[in-house]
Amino acid sequence: MTPRRSLLPLLMLGLALASGGCGGHNDAEAHEDGHAHAGHVHQPKYGGTLVEVGRHEGNVEVLLDPAAGKLTLYVLDAHAENFVRIPARTIPLVADGGGSSRELVLQAVGNAATGETPGNTSQFEGTADWLKSAPPLTGRIPELTVQSKTYRDIRFQLSK
Repeated sequence: MTPRRSLLPLLMLGLALASGGCGGHNDAEAHEDGHAHAGHVHQPKYGGTLVEVGRHEGNVEVLLDPAAGKLTLYVLDAHAENFVRIPARTIPLVADGGGSSRELVLQAVGNAATGETPGNTSQFEGTADWLKSAPPLTGRIPELTVQSKTYRDIRFQLSK
């Protein structure tokens, strides 16, 4: 094997790692408007609304249970496959629905089965009577820190 041929696999590996992202799509095109294109779609784990955080750096899934007046938020990785634990004990959000704006503070939820505890969890919940008649509901998370990076003004929209 000549020296040039032995470098080819390393060069190819380097190019593959440098392109990063998900399965070979053009990241600038796919996420310019916040939506996936060209068949590249992530599915919510619990049937909620999946919201991209950053430029394909992570996701939050927002799930509304109007009957219980409960909003649940899960912090997920870039492919919405794995939970990402964060140290926050609360996540405040602002919800707009029915002509008014309201703040809801989601509390960290522990899970004995996964070992998650408040301060080291991926799940947050909040309840309010006004959520019982909320959809459609738009909202935003003013600030969320995930893996040492702070994201601001994460917007979501929930429909019926």
